[in-house]
Amino acid sequence: MTQTNNKNNLLEEPDLGTFIAQTTATDKWQVLSYKAPILPIHAALLRTGKIFFFCGSGNDPARLNTPYDSVVWDVNKGTFTHQAPPLDSNNQPIDLFCAGHSFRSEGLLMVAGGTLRYDPFYGSPSALLFDPITEKWVKIPSMNNGRWYPTVLTLGSGRIFALSGPDKDGKLNRQPEIYSVTFSNGWNAFPITSPFPAYAQLFLLSSGKIFYSGAQMGNSGVAPTILTLPDTFTQSIAEKVVPGLQNPDFGNQGASVLLPPAQDQKVMIIGGGNSTTATNRVNIVDLKATNPTYVAAKSLNYARMHHSAVLLPDRTVFVCNGSKMSEDTTQSMLPAEIYNPATNTWTVVAKQSVPRVYHSVALLLPDGRVVAAGGNPQRTVNELRLEIYSPAYMSRSRPIIQSAPQTLSYGLQFTIQTPQAGNIKWVSLIRPMATTHSCDTEQRIVDVPINSRNSTSLNVTVTNNRNIAPPGWYMLFISDSNGTPSVATWTRIF
Repeated sequence: MTQTNNKNNLLEEPDLGTFIAQTTATDKWQVLSYKAPILPIHAALLRTGKIFFFCGSGNDPARLNTPYDSVVWDVNKGTFTHQAPPLDSNNQPIDLFCAGHSFRSEGLLMVAGGTLRYDPFYGSPSALLFDPITEKWVKIPSMNNGRWYPTVLTLGSGRIFALSGPDKDGKLNRQPEIYSVTFSNGWNAFPITSPFPAYAQLFLLSSGKIFYSGAQMGNSGVAPTILTLPDTFTQSIAEKVVPGLQNPDFGNQGASVLLPPAQDQKVMIIGGGNSTTATNRVNIVDLKATNPTYVAAKSLNYARMHHSAVLLPDRTVFVCNGSKMSEDTTQSMLPAEIYNPATNTWTVVAKQSVPRVYHSVALLLPDGRVVAAGGNPQRTVNELRLEIYSPAYMSRSRPIIQSAPQTLSYGLQFTIQTPQAGNIKWVSLIRPMATTHSCDTEQRIVDVPINSRNSTSLNVTVTNNRNIAPPGWYMLFISDSNGTPSVATWTRIF
């Protein structure tokens, strides 16, 4: 492994000469003094607090079957550690460009699919794990068929579900499959389903069912759908259409989130586009309803596609990146916006300095800031500048977690030590993001109810539903009566 050093330490007072800032009253963007060494098409927050970037051939056919780095970024130190590319059985680099990913329960990142060829694209059957501690790739059994632009979702059982994407012959893979370490071959496939789109944005529901929100990559014409997985792999997956979505043909590079807290079971779809133009449509569906139906919510102030939606620890939704027109950076200099579910309102906040469209990402950091990276409006045009957003709460006095358990079990009561115990409104578990192409099946905010408190501690209880909080690593936040969050500590639920 090699390491790239940078002088900028984000925990220290920054040199005003090293970044460009756009700011409203108390929030701000900072463009860092150094750049990403690779195009961050795929990004995940590791349980070490570092960020993992990879891109494979990076939308450049000339780089197919050439070595490609992945990097782990230590945001606090401003350094990148490079990993050797994983190799196939013929000692050729495995191209993870446009794979899918989600976290396993022990914190390893599952990466499945990728690129076998360009124009037309054929999907790779490869599957790998990335270990955040050793910072190395681990090969596991391949899928039954290839997947390019697939969706990968961690289930409440800890198994990994994979859906859609062109296969190794370039045909749509309509056979979902599940990975489990309990099976000798790793992957087991279900019978053929409906033709779900590339990067179909999926959410695990409290019932164990799966919801496709209607946002995806490309224009599919597939309606939002609830999927019910059968008990055996010989049975078909049941499908139930969810009606009511406005502008259903504008799902291309839209974003969607499970609104906080996860217990409420409400999914919001945000913006998106058709082949050229974006929409400012926002719809919400209550999936606890007997007959779930999308209903209109307050629209975005700016129509956008190719954007990112990030759940903040104050239980709002932060939207950045994107453009009014498909892959057009001249239409992408849009201020960020924050949605408050309690008031159904969008607030325009600080404006980014870097235009970011296709192949851009955004992730929540454990201290409550948001990293924005990437952008690839056309082949070989790569946006490598890195930018960090500091929400308004970063400038306030923040509560402090003095101690909390590093491991939790379902239904467990536990104690959080904090000198602000008398003023804490929420305790939240936030699952770290693993995102690409506006799609993230991981992030969710799980409420941890407060049972009792004294002046220095909180007694709280973890959900007993593995589908509400799939097993794995989470950031534990506490938020005061103003919604101001602490810096997170890490804990594992299993």
